[in-house]
Amino acid sequence: MESIEPLLSALRAVAEPTRLRLLALCAHGELTVSELVGILGQSQPRVSRHLKLLTEAGLLERIREGSWVFHRQAQGGAGARLALYLNKMLPANDETLNRDLQRLSQVKAERERAAADYFRVNAESWDKLRSLHVDDSVVERVLLAMLEGRRIDDLLDVGTGTGRMLELFADRLQKGEGIDLSREMLAVARANLERAGLGNCSVRQADMYQIPYPSAAFDAVTMHQVLHFLDHPGQAVAEAARVLRPGGLLLLVDFAPHDQENLRDDHAHRRLGFDDAEVASWLLANDMSLVKREHLSGDPLTVSVWLGQKNNGGNVTK
Repeated sequence: MESIEPLLSALRAVAEPTRLRLLALCAHGELTVSELVGILGQSQPRVSRHLKLLTEAGLLERIREGSWVFHRQAQGGAGARLALYLNKMLPANDETLNRDLQRLSQVKAERERAAADYFRVNAESWDKLRSLHVDDSVVERVLLAMLEGRRIDDLLDVGTGTGRMLELFADRLQKGEGIDLSREMLAVARANLERAGLGNCSVRQADMYQIPYPSAAFDAVTMHQVLHFLDHPGQAVAEAARVLRPGGLLLLVDFAPHDQENLRDDHAHRRLGFDDAEVASWLLANDMSLVKREHLSGDPLTVSVWLGQKNNGGNVTK
């Protein structure tokens, strides 16, 4: 029998002005304690205490990223439903809340500047690599076509980088999650998702060999230009397969085998591409089937796209 105590606990937690302000702010994206301290103009211990109460009540989620901790509105459970309802009830003309949102916009603008600086420093090396293969827009059209007509409620993008895959599929999803080890790239991804207004997508720092989600949590997983950086790409595919539901889809994008040895030194590539047989063997080892493949020729690199599906009682879509 369900108890009303969790609801009462959540209502008690939010029945305080600062905590209600925090709940309103975290509905607009993931924020660190230091960012919230700057917005509210209160001490770090005080803000941290309020955040702890809101998290324990199930209204917020706490996501650790190295030495940083982000807070966001809860994504599931009774607390998430209550948080959504309470935020809809907040008055649009409240002076304090509007001042908070103005300061939040300044925080987001600073993120944008930091992301732009990162891109400016790294753009030359990325542009050189892009010049060796087919245009990204061509690849993205193939990816969209491969998942056309597929129902995807929850998608995980492994090695999300700038969050581009989340942006690409956002309008087809209820929820998109991206993981990456690079804090710098996650900052770029957050800025991109916020700029695009994609409230159904978020990112967090995590190891792709130990994905911090339970088994069978997602309808689809994407890994875009990730595998060639890895010492153990097969293990990463196995972990991606673990979090897929029966019948779920795994979309892999990487290079076909090539002889561009300079990419090891210039771009930290560990592997010089993958062939269909190797990819199919990874899928087979994890109760999956290779259902589609496409090779997009560039000069000198060919981009390969593989679509795997987790077996579901032998019913695999061809």
